[in-house]
Formats: sequence, C-alpha cells, structure tokens
Amino acid sequence: MQYSMGIDAGGTYTDSIIIRDSDGKVMDSSKAPTTYPDLLAGIRNSIDGLDERYLKDVKMVSVSTTLATNTILEKNGYPVGLILVGDYEVPEKMNIEFHTIVKGGHDHHGAELTSLDLEAVEAFVRKVKDKVSAFAVSSYFSVRNPAHELAVKALIKELTGMPVVCGHELSLDLGAYERGITAYLNAQLIPVANQFIRSIREEISRRGMDSRLLMLKCDGSVVGINEALEKPIESIFSGPAASLVGASHLSGLGTCAVIDVGGTSTDVSMLENGLPELCADGAVVGGWQTKVKAIRMETSAMGGDSHIWVRNMKINIGPRRVIPLCVAAVKYPGFLETLKKGRIPGTMRLEENVQPTKFFVRTGVEPSDLGKLEKELFDRIGDFPASLNDIFWETQKTLSPGLLDSLLRKRLIQAIGFTPTDALHVLGEYTAWDREASKVGAKLLERYTQTDHIDLCKQIKKDVARNMALNLVSFILKDVPPKEIEKILLSDKFTQFKMKIPVVLIGGPVVAYIKELKQILDAEIIVPEHAKVGNAVGAVVGKGIKRLEILIKSIYSKDKKRMVLLFSPLGRETFGSYPEALEYADTLGRRLVMEYMTESGLDKGQVQIEVSKKDISLSETGAIPVETKLVFVGVGMPNV
Repeated sequence: MQYSMGIDAGGTYTDSIIIRDSDGKVMDSSKAPTTYPDLLAGIRNSIDGLDERYLKDVKMVSVSTTLATNTILEKNGYPVGLILVGDYEVPEKMNIEFHTIVKGGHDHHGAELTSLDLEAVEAFVRKVKDKVSAFAVSSYFSVRNPAHELAVKALIKELTGMPVVCGHELSLDLGAYERGITAYLNAQLIPVANQFIRSIREEISRRGMDSRLLMLKCDGSVVGINEALEKPIESIFSGPAASLVGASHLSGLGTCAVIDVGGTSTDVSMLENGLPELCADGAVVGGWQTKVKAIRMETSAMGGDSHIWVRNMKINIGPRRVIPLCVAAVKYPGFLETLKKGRIPGTMRLEENVQPTKFFVRTGVEPSDLGKLEKELFDRIGDFPASLNDIFWETQKTLSPGLLDSLLRKRLIQAIGFTPTDALHVLGEYTAWDREASKVGAKLLERYTQTDHIDLCKQIKKDVARNMALNLVSFILKDVPPKEIEKILLSDKFTQFKMKIPVVLIGGPVVAYIKELKQILDAEIIVPEHAKVGNAVGAVVGKGIKRLEILIKSIYSKDKKRMVLLFSPLGRETFGSYPEALEYADTLGRRLVMEYMTESGLDKGQVQIEVSKKDISLSETGAIPVETKLVFVGVGMPNV
C-alpha cells in the first residue's frame, strides 16, 4: 500500500495528513503550532503526531507554506540588484536600494529599439556584487524578444556566478515594470526557498522516507521541487490555494465557494468545474503588484486568534494575531493565576496594548540593533507573560505602547490576549485548551463593556460569522463596494443572501459558526470530515496545472511584405505563412505543457490538454487574423 503526505505550514498551525493513494482516503492527521522564524520545528512536531506505520510507505510529500508571503510582508528578503533595460516608467518611491536603468529594449513586434548598453550593466554589477545575493533583470517588451535579458544574464553569470532571474522566465504578460518587480521578489526568495526545501529534504531523509517532494503553487497546482527552487515567488498565497483544493477534495465538489478560517485571517475563494479563478492582473503582496498567477480571493485580518480588545465600551476584533488565553494557560504553567490576579487598567488608559487581558512574552529570538528605549523595555519582558501594568508597577516608569509595536514587528516578543477561540471556549463549543482561562478573560472584559460575559462571547461569535459572510458576498459581488454589502448585512434580520452554489467551511472549529452563518446566508453550508486540516489535504491532492500562451501576429515589413511572428516562452520566431505558424504553435504548446508535466512528476497518460483560440480580425470572415492567441491548459495528477 502506498501513501502520500501533505504538509501546510500556516500562520498559526502546521498541519500534516496521510492520504491513501488508491482512493484518496485520509488515514491520519496532526496539528502543531507553527514555529517562527524556523518553520522546520513546527513541521517536525506535526509529523511526530502521525502514525509511524504509514510513514515508511509514503512515496510523495507535498507542502504549502506562508514562508514566501511572510518574507515579503516582513521585508526580510535577501538583498537583490535590479536591472531595468529600456525606457521604463518607474514610480518615484520604488523603495529598492540597488537598482539601475540602462539603454536597450524592444518594440511590441520584438524588434530592437535601442542597442543594449552592456558597459552600464557591467559597471552596476561590479559596484553592487558584494552587497547583494542575486540579480533580477527586466527588459522592455522581453515577452516579445528576451534577447537583452538573456545577454544581461550571461554577463552577470560571467562576472559573478550569482543567481540571475529574468522577467520573461516568470511571466509573458505585458507590463515591463511589474515583470521586473516579480523577478526582483523572486530573486529575494531564492535563498529562503533553498534553506526551507533543504530542511524538508533532511527531515524526510532523517525519517528514512524514500519520497518525492512537491510544492503547491498559488494557483492551486503542484510543481516539482526544482521549479519551486527556481520560482519561489509562485508559492505566495499557497495557503489559501491549499484550502480551496482541500475543500474540493474533502467535499467531493468541483464547483463551490470556500471559506477558510485560520488563526490570523479569513480567506474566501471559489472553484468552478474543478479549476480556480485567477487574478486577472497578478497577485498583490506587500503592496507590490506582481505578474504571478494566483487564485482570486477575498481576505480579511480576522481569524480564530485575532486580538479582541475594548475601547470606549466598544469591542474590536483584530487585526493583529495573539496567543489565545486558553492556549497560554497550557503553554505557561502559572499563567492562569497571574491572569486572575492581574492589575486592572483604568478605562481612560485603554488602547490595543493596554487591556486587562493583554500580556507579552519573549519569543526566544535574539535581539540586534535595538534602540535605547527598545532595549530597556525588552529587558523588562521575560520568558513568563507580563502585562504593561505589571511592568509599570515593578519599575514605576511610564511605557510607550509604540515601543511594544516595534518589538512585536521584530518578532522579539509575542502578545497574549482574548480571542474568538477563547469566546468559543467560554460558550463550551470548543474546549481543546484551558476553558477556565477563557472564562476569566471574558469576565475581565465584561467590566468594560457593561455586557454579561456570556452575551459578550455570543456577540463576538456573531461578529466573526458576519465577517465570514461579508467576505463571501464581497467575493461573489466583486463590483459592489464591501461597505454597501456590510450595510445590508447589518440592516435587517429579515433579509438573507442566497447562494446558488454550496459553501464549504475549512479550518479550526468552523462548525461552531454554522448557525450564525445560516441566519445571514441562504445556502448549503458544508463542513466536511477533516475540515480542520483541509489545507494539508489541499497540499497533497493538488493537480498539476500548466497554463501557457502563444501569440501569433500578422504584420507588414518596411518593404510591404507580410510577416507572421510567433511569440512563445522560447522567444520570437518568424514564419512565411499564417497556417504554418498556427500548426507550429499547436505542436509547440502541447510539447511545452507535456514537458512541464513530466518534469513535475505527472503521468503522461493522465494529462489532458485543452486549447482555446481567440482571433482578432479587421475584415470579413475567412481573412487571415491580425492576431491569434492560443491558450494551452494541461491538467493531470502527480505520478507517485
């Protein structure tokens, strides 16, 4: 009997599952807290929770991770030298330290506009090579002719031997600057991806597992590990992609909406006939517009571990994630007593970091480059949770909450507080941790809201469900402003939004929110078995999907002769006739898709390739099109 393993390293938990290859049945699953900054510890702990009897027969391991996304969001990527070739429109605040613009580039037909200034390239490379770990190159209209990008890449390789990422290698969409940013971010992530994948490989080897390693991409497809190392940027948002694929597998539905409630956020996406909808303009991450084909989703910073805090008698949820009180009471013996005896802050002093239920503790990360005041505060926070009030009474010094924010961003400390998970513990609808700690926290908060703690928790639960519904309806009605949808959700208990497709819930104790959701949505709401580890399921059952475009353009040369140009991932080619180009394009597209599939470990016999063709003509039917776009989509299952 053969099995496959799926691993999802999420923002809060790392999930792992074992699936039987013969029928896709989930045989075992495990959850463990995600460990930062080293994800390997959390992965190891999660695998430790699985039945060892299955591990020796695991022939494929597939992973999804938030590593790429978090690296970009936290601006922790490795330094990269960005070279833009051509007449670029660069934003004033590009915020890239090592970059240059040199002469060169092509036109929309792939003809050279300006000769490439290799001397300027060499001068820049020699200037920054000791300050960067890789280079990224984007040339104007490289999607029509990548010659200048390839020439720059060859020169850098000759001068430094460092990794070089070209824009045309990642995207064939128009938008030279955005391709440059995509290449830049990808180059930042290469060392990070290498370290992560090397760690996974070592862990698999340590356990004596003879398994192929795959990674889930942000479009919901799996990719061979060699390509994952070359294009780590494509793993951004692979977590939501995993939830979508996992929900489809567990529910048996090819068309459905999916709500994934994690510890940090809630993500909504949709499948239609087994395929996700992709962002038309590419994914946006950390404020950067990229050309990465990611699934379209609606995300909000409200999850099971979002911080619940009070100000002016109003309950606020998020956006920051904290350790729930119920979890902290288990993790830090004696914390429950500290919570019971905690000093109560005055009503006028309440803000996000000054709460009767807010505590801070060190993460274990060693500090560096701290300012005087940051170091002073950091020294007052130890390995046991303490509140700002506790620190004040011990030192008799006023503290700036802003300093706490700085230490939190640097991951030197982490916060503990009341969360929706605690609210469910109080209501008895989820009791995996210390319920008493949650009750103590709720009773502390009721003093500041003049609301009974049970009613308070019911309202929190209702607010979380309403947020889930808002995300879903905003996703479906993408042209309607979310604020207008929210008005409707808040307006009247006698109205409902009707969903024509099933809604699948994934993640944590989502079953607790079904009643509240059904009061807002007229829909078939499904919580499948193993919903708690749906992302890990998605990581391992993801299909191999390859999308590829080839463009054919009919033009006239300067001497009025008709030319047929073909643009593909291999570059520009010229043909004497349109039928000849069309036949070549069909053969080339199918070959490139199949090569990708086999390199990713897919069985040729199970790969299906669909081709769509769109013509643009300026005259009557039957005339040679001015432009033809061929889109090849290959779909298959990994061959274990």
